[in-house]
Amino acid sequence: MFRGLLLLGIVTACSVSANQNEKLVAAAMERLNHQVRYDGAYVNLDYPMGDVPAQTGVCTDVIIRSYRQLGIDFQQLVHEDIKANFNQYPSRRIWGLTRPDKNIDHRRVPNLQAFFKRHGQSIKITNLAKDYQAGDIISWMVNGNLPHIGIVVNKRSADGKRPMIVHNIGRGPELEDMLFKYPITGHYRY
Repeated sequence: MFRGLLLLGIVTACSVSANQNEKLVAAAMERLNHQVRYDGAYVNLDYPMGDVPAQTGVCTDVIIRSYRQLGIDFQQLVHEDIKANFNQYPSRRIWGLTRPDKNIDHRRVPNLQAFFKRHGQSIKITNLAKDYQAGDIISWMVNGNLPHIGIVVNKRSADGKRPMIVHNIGRGPELEDMLFKYPITGHYRY
């Protein structure tokens, strides 16, 4: 069931209906058509709906750009929530920040994790592929210290056992069988 949340005057989709899930998966799959050079450089962005140049991006930009196809602007949603609840986010602890930054906050995996925990559904992390549905957002810890994030889609691994993931781990948006490749740190529905 689709339900809305009033977040500082912004109506957002918190829980995605089956139709919205299909649209999110289609938007994630569409990201595969874009040539994107991995670049996490700090960029001054327009606000709201600001984006780094289309030919650049990181893992979070796959999430941000996919949801924008559904009319959801994580730049604005994350910024407004961090402004109102700064201590609920890891900005001070991880990056030493003292205030929100509309240019980068939404492009950081730990901030998206905090946002999804606050405004989406946190789903139990398991080692069972059947527990991961198309449209779910998964975060991982790569090499013990690099947060990463991607979207579960409705394609299956070559052996049919696992759902595939659309993500950008350095080679641009790609479809990969990597659900259990790294330790999972978050499993969300939004």
